[in-house]
Amino acid sequence: MERPDFFELKNGSKVKLPFSEQEYKNRLNKLREEMSKNNLDMIILTSMHNIAYYSGFIYCSFGRPYGCVITNRKVVTISANIDASQPWRRSAYDNLIYTDWKRDNFLKAIVSIIGKNKPPKNIGIEYDHITLEVKNKLKSIFSFSNFSDVSKKLMKLRIIKSKEEIDIIKNGARIADIGAEEIVKNIKVGESELEIAIAGRDKMEREIAKTYPDAEYMDTWVWFQSGINTDGAHNPKTSRKLKSGDILSLNTFPMISGYYTALERTLFLETIDDASLKAWEANIKVHERGLELIKPGMKCSEICHELNDLFAQLGYLQYRTFGYGHSFGMLSHFYGREAGLELREDIDTVLEANMVISMEPMIMIPENKPGAGGYREHDILVINEKNSENITKFPYGPEKNIIKN
Repeated sequence: MERPDFFELKNGSKVKLPFSEQEYKNRLNKLREEMSKNNLDMIILTSMHNIAYYSGFIYCSFGRPYGCVITNRKVVTISANIDASQPWRRSAYDNLIYTDWKRDNFLKAIVSIIGKNKPPKNIGIEYDHITLEVKNKLKSIFSFSNFSDVSKKLMKLRIIKSKEEIDIIKNGARIADIGAEEIVKNIKVGESELEIAIAGRDKMEREIAKTYPDAEYMDTWVWFQSGINTDGAHNPKTSRKLKSGDILSLNTFPMISGYYTALERTLFLETIDDASLKAWEANIKVHERGLELIKPGMKCSEICHELNDLFAQLGYLQYRTFGYGHSFGMLSHFYGREAGLELREDIDTVLEANMVISMEPMIMIPENKPGAGGYREHDILVINEKNSENITKFPYGPEKNIIKN
């Protein structure tokens, strides 16, 4: 029996995607304009975030390569046979399946789409994602082609959100608030970080399904940290049981068709000492000043410098741990990062309408020092023509977030 290297399979029917057909067309048109400006004949996408952004399909790699070939005439996703026809159903465009029977069938599928006899002169690839092995093999196949990096250009296109994107981000922020409310209901002495996190995650996933009944559901998560485990913003939850007086870090992350949103809050369980209250209030002052600064025309680095000055005045700059905020969109802790829109000293991007960015100052005071623990507040803001809209509604600060059993 002869088994194919690659094939098409249209099993079932196309399903409703998170965005309209026109939204995907608009994204593709902007990409092709960029291709024309840079004299690119073809782009080969390999990252989860860019393939999802342009096609709607979010892949699960599990060690296999995936791709999306875009030319002036074609858009074709390339997926592994283990996924059958799901990539076609979940894509706005065509799909080609490669098989496992022979090595490099993924590359053969790419060649079949564009043809080896008339190779494109200029090809764009994602240098920040493609493996060195795949890059070298592409260069050996298309030996007469020039390769260039498109990752930063694509990032800039993704930074400006459409109305449809902003709508899904707003729903994500709303659902993050719902998850936080559920978490607070479950906070009590003796309960574990794990069980509290499960309650918040399940609440969010059910709300996502209610809001988007045609979606796929994956990757929504909660980091609920307590005590020393609050020292890192990305520390996983543990089975540690809560004690009276604990500092707590509540972090809800609903994922809607690859679109990430977040809510992060500092809380205390039952009681708080003076040193902790002072540190918490200092971080809140910086948070509130940051919310005021996020508006069109402001430069990311300028916001960062002003907040650094405020932290220094308050006596806590030495405890700051990371940037003050970042962009939102097609990204998660597994993939993607719109690094050009982060509130850091080395980013000079100017804020403009339809960007979406967080304000999330954090300080970490080491163990055995007064006020030990990690303090973090996190709101999401949509930038408009003249100001910004805070779409996070969950309260912050000692008045609301000292949790009494």
